[in-house]
Amino acid sequence: MNLDKFERYRLTFGPTPVEPLPRLSQALGGAVEIWAKRDDCNSGLALGGNKLRKLEYIIPDAIASGADTLVSIGGVQSNHTRMVAATAAKLGMKCVVIQESWVPHNDAVYDRVGNIQLTRLMGADSRIVEDGFDIGIRQSWEDALQSVRDAGGVPYAIPAGASVHPLGGLGYVGFAEEVRAQERELGFSFDYVIVCVVTGSTQAGMIVGFAADGRADRVIGIDASGTPERVREQVRGIVDNTASLVQLGRRVEDREIVIVPDYAYPAYGVPSEATNDAIRLAARTEAMITDPVYEGKSMQGMIDLVRKRVFPAGSRVLYAHLGGAPALNGYSYTYRNG
Repeated sequence: MNLDKFERYRLTFGPTPVEPLPRLSQALGGAVEIWAKRDDCNSGLALGGNKLRKLEYIIPDAIASGADTLVSIGGVQSNHTRMVAATAAKLGMKCVVIQESWVPHNDAVYDRVGNIQLTRLMGADSRIVEDGFDIGIRQSWEDALQSVRDAGGVPYAIPAGASVHPLGGLGYVGFAEEVRAQERELGFSFDYVIVCVVTGSTQAGMIVGFAADGRADRVIGIDASGTPERVREQVRGIVDNTASLVQLGRRVEDREIVIVPDYAYPAYGVPSEATNDAIRLAARTEAMITDPVYEGKSMQGMIDLVRKRVFPAGSRVLYAHLGGAPALNGYSYTYRNG
């Protein structure tokens, strides 16, 4: 596989660091060695995160299209819309983002702090819509695209999470290539990769990337959507499209797409007590900050799988930290005492 044939607009610093998490590993019994790849530290653009890897391969197409406005969609505390707003600001483009009411959460400051505050600070036209959670194509997004056209602008459509965009999976194929290079330097390979999955292209890109050396089924997706069947269907489609783009040369089998549905409760964006415990454990052992929507749930999943001894003793597990800490501000009452 070769990503060099795809144009890339650099938004990130370069390869993200891999670090051991010895205190977290020890807190979970010490039988499994936990590491993290810090995609939360990948850029100087508005606190970074996984969406920038995807946008690096999408933006050249946006520029070539002659667009003057990036148009995307997410929840009120969307990391993705923050990153689209950041990218637009960096490029000197306009930005319209639809912020749907995906999360049944009523913290008094939820729609004024964190991701949405940063999005507005960067000049994006942020429009709150009352529609509920759905990972599919939304009418509110279509309406926003039309509103830009009606005003004489040229919109460029970026779907939720950049996921069902034809180029949305390429960035995380690159993640796998980065990990392989880092493994060569470390002198060992990771046995498992843990990643949060909702709109699907982060895990799908990893699956295709690690399929190149037969490790696709070692990418363990922790569902945070609460709609795992929809997520699996979307990941399947993105895997097939991305594998074709990079000329993987074989079909990724269904058994190689591993999604664990057990940790999304009680709802998308609503942390359980186990999620909160996981967030606190990561923070208090490694000062690694995770959020209640995505990384807290993948951290919860990894912790539970380690405790249940799903990973054999001696395994090295790589936790993909995708970012998202600004969303914690929207849950200020939940974490008011830490």
